[in-house]
Amino acid sequence: MPILREILENNQVRIYFGAAVLGVIAAFIFSGTTALEIGINPALALMLFVTFLQVPLAELRLAFSRFRFLGVLLLTNFVVIPVLVGVLVQFLPPDPMVRLGVLLVLLAPCIDYIVTFSHLGRADARLLLAATPTLLIVQILLLPIYLGLFLGPAAGSLIRTEPFVQAFVWLIAGPLVLSVLVQVWADRSAAGARASSVLELLPVPATALVLFVVVAAVVPQLGPALDATFLVVPIYVAFAVVAPLAGWAVSRLFRLDAPAGRAVAFSAATRNSLVVLPLALAVPGAVPLLPAIIVTQTLLELMSELVYVRLAPRFGSNKAASAT
Repeated sequence: MPILREILENNQVRIYFGAAVLGVIAAFIFSGTTALEIGINPALALMLFVTFLQVPLAELRLAFSRFRFLGVLLLTNFVVIPVLVGVLVQFLPPDPMVRLGVLLVLLAPCIDYIVTFSHLGRADARLLLAATPTLLIVQILLLPIYLGLFLGPAAGSLIRTEPFVQAFVWLIAGPLVLSVLVQVWADRSAAGARASSVLELLPVPATALVLFVVVAAVVPQLGPALDATFLVVPIYVAFAVVAPLAGWAVSRLFRLDAPAGRAVAFSAATRNSLVVLPLALAVPGAVPLLPAIIVTQTLLELMSELVYVRLAPRFGSNKAASAT
């Protein structure tokens, strides 16, 4: 089992791009059906459940015991990055729908495949893993506030409260509670331990499933959105360059050790595109523009991660101050 898990994690970029290619093929085969779009939320719930299952209950205590790291992580993602995003969106056309798509994806820090990428980049992946529930809850609470701040009066006509509440219940609270129950079962039963070991193989396949379903559902509707999609690419490229450097700079300012600092840099650069997609789909008139803008960021980000995992180990020295 551990060997298979390592193989999946080490080849996840190939798996994700393969899932995206298969999604394109499926889009042409099943064009015109809504079945794939209906499958997005269940696939996301599965992905988040197996992601949370990787967070042992003891690791949750670790996240809160490392006060400086958690504080720097929250400061970077919910103060520094929103300032950067606020600057970047000024270079977009004034169309509120285009800006909404970029804001949705760039304001939400990743909580799934970032753990593996950060591990490959010699960051402290355990700290990020332990912080995932906190990151997800805080972003769900703050995202409507930031959208209202950046979009102004247009936010009222585009954003509805219900999708955020539903996302919290079905995509956060439900999978998190279920993961805790499975961990308790695994501690008390041999059958539970075996089931848990099998489920630990699923994070990469579950994320690939989400990519497949999302791409297959969105590609048939991309035509009218291509022009707007090309406009956001330079914004995403600029973010991919500046965000990790900003995260690293904040970690240096607060004297985190090098692995913790790399974790902050990875978190600053990696966004929660797949999880915010259901929120985007709930916006009136969202299709095809918002899904196209969000999926574009996902594909560019996966390519950026290949660069991060090579460059991040060169950041800093393990002799830096402790993050306690």
